[in-house]
Amino acid sequence: MQIEVAYALRDKQTLLELKVNEGTTLKQAIEASGMLDIYPQIDLIKDKTGIFGKIAKLDTILRDKDRVEIYRPLIADPKAVRKERAAQGKKMRSGKKT
Repeated sequence: MQIEVAYALRDKQTLLELKVNEGTTLKQAIEASGMLDIYPQIDLIKDKTGIFGKIAKLDTILRDKDRVEIYRPLIADPKAVRKERAAQGKKMRSGKKT
């Protein structure tokens, strides 16, 4: 089977193509890709993983053409950031009326 393993930092992305056997798990694919050697900061116990943007467990069996993704922890809570932007927008709009 042909799969891809992806990992992205803020300023760099790595996408590796890999041939694996039927029955290969998500964890086995990540290990076989060498991604853990390239990025030693990846911690499969803490970092979430997925297939095509959907969270998946390490024991998930892969299918042909799957893209395995390793996700970094978020630096900021997206909900809090949106809330802050909305508050700033309200402030700016109310400032224009005075």
